[in-house]
Amino acid sequence: MLSDWLCCVIQAARPWVSTRDLDRGSLWFGEINDQLKDTTIGVICLTQENKNRPWILFEAGALAKGLSTARVCTFLIDLDPKDIEDPLAQFNHTFPTRESVLGLVRTLNGTLGAAALDLRILEQVFATYWPQFESRFQEVIATTESAGPSKPRPKEDVLGEILENTRMLSSRIRKLEFETERALASPDFYARPSSPSRIREKIEERIQAGIPPELILDEFRRRAPTTFIRDVIQEAERDNSSPKI
Repeated sequence: MLSDWLCCVIQAARPWVSTRDLDRGSLWFGEINDQLKDTTIGVICLTQENKNRPWILFEAGALAKGLSTARVCTFLIDLDPKDIEDPLAQFNHTFPTRESVLGLVRTLNGTLGAAALDLRILEQVFATYWPQFESRFQEVIATTESAGPSKPRPKEDVLGEILENTRMLSSRIRKLEFETERALASPDFYARPSSPSRIREKIEERIQAGIPPELILDEFRRRAPTTFIRDVIQEAERDNSSPKI
């Protein structure tokens, strides 16, 4: 249903569905790997019934590893984000709502390069076909036997996952801090066009022009550490306030 509907909205899209397009008797793993060679994005449809199936996890791993951009989305049919465990919880979720599906369509369209639709045209086509998707989706949900609500995840699993993710984020932050400090300490860093010395000059120019420090901080926040920017601002303000002889 989803793949056929997407072809109506984005005519240049060429969806391949593993449960439908795999040739009978073909090697499952080999066929998926062959398809990944020309695939730019993967969409995994998750339900209460299939979310923990080994083949879903296998295909999700193959997609994440096989796509050069690692662009994988999950479409939650009858699930909430809290129902999804790692590794599937790491992907971007799409929900069966108009705004969420529109976001997915924009993402898919953006991977088509020169064949992509203009965003204004895309939204018009989406508006035309959305009632068809909404009606068909509700019909499928109504005629499909429910697997029942998922059991709440044990608190120990949730806390363990939070702890693991927190440790992973802390490790990444420490790595970024280390790399930043090493770059700032390198003599070559100061010779580049976007070096701290060049940023210092620009900040001093803005202080002399009377631009408020808050605006200067916002402007350079992505180009240098906040502490560095504040130090330069304070030094420039002291220099401007010193009596001239």
